Amino acid sequence: MGALRLLPLGALTLIAGSAPVFASGGTGFLGLPGAPEPSLPLAFLWAVFVGWVFSTVGAFGGVLAGVGHLTVFGLGEFASSLRSTNPELSARVTDSIRVSNQWLVGLSAFISTFNYYRMRRIVVPLALALGSGAVIGSFVTPILTAGKLSLKAYLGYFGLFTLLVGFVLLYETTPRGKAARRRAYEAARAFEERIKREGDEVLQREGVRISEFSVRRITFTFFGQEFSFNPLLPFLGGLAIGSLASLLGVGGGFLYVPFLTSVVGLPYFIVAGTSALSVAIGMVVSIFSYMVIKQVPVHVPLLAAELLGVALGSYIGPRTSKYIPERYLKLLFALLAFYVGIRYLTKGFLGRSLLPPY
Repeated sequence: MGALRLLPLGALTLIAGSAPVFASGGTGFLGLPGAPEPSLPLAFLWAVFVGWVFSTVGAFGGVLAGVGHLTVFGLGEFASSLRSTNPELSARVTDSIRVSNQWLVGLSAFISTFNYYRMRRIVVPLALALGSGAVIGSFVTPILTAGKLSLKAYLGYFGLFTLLVGFVLLYETTPRGKAARRRAYEAARAFEERIKREGDEVLQREGVRISEFSVRRITFTFFGQEFSFNPLLPFLGGLAIGSLASLLGVGGGFLYVPFLTSVVGLPYFIVAGTSALSVAIGMVVSIFSYMVIKQVPVHVPLLAAELLGVALGSYIGPRTSKYIPERYLKLLFALLAFYVGIRYLTKGFLGRSLLPPY
């Protein structure tokens, strides 16, 4: 296969030997003739929503960015239409969607990390352990899969993993799920009660405080509860999550969050910030692998509008999430997971979505 080149005017030309399969001059996505031309104001507004959701629950930024690119802007149907006539270009457009998703969630993750750090709602050593593993997966996966993943497979697996995560988070809202995470539940309840009475000042006294940080053990306290774990566990978790997130073209927060709540056992109020820092680390490496090593192009006007929107949404999220009870944060996460999971699972594996838009 020849090289893909992003021309100065945004037109994409696929060179096969010396004969172009597509000539420059199109006005749609990536300058391809017949491609959808996304509305930039709509892209901005959608990205505000993406940034708010990710910075509030610590996940679904990449998933919702994918919903926007694939469905709202019609890029999924366009990539699918190329599958029979030019499968290589179809895969390349899919890669562009994947890396565009990651640009949005990467910026949201950096802004959210800064805001949550100021609020003492990030376990930095834990995020670094997760991020270290994610770096390896995020670097290797684009090299191995770029140009090889069909849109049908991408949609199906995207939906499957999202749906499974929804079941995990829904279980944690049940009495049995709460009992299994007693310390996390008590810390979350203390946070909710005291933030209402004392405001943000209580975070500086009772927020995350690291008491031990070594290669064998990380220990910290949050609102009177102590949490401790071996850093090897989040490193291995980050390796697996980073690989899968890079494959799906998302940030991985929808996997970091259940890992941090169910496996590590943290209260949700410090999960969002910790997940954001882990995502930010992985996104830098994954975007570099896609765009520099594999030379995957992006549609610059669309991406610029989206980055402005996601920055605004990510600024608002951490300032509103502290007023939302943990149970409702998890229910919001689970509802999003079920909708996105069912829609893309059926769209990818059955050829038609069971949920609107069909």
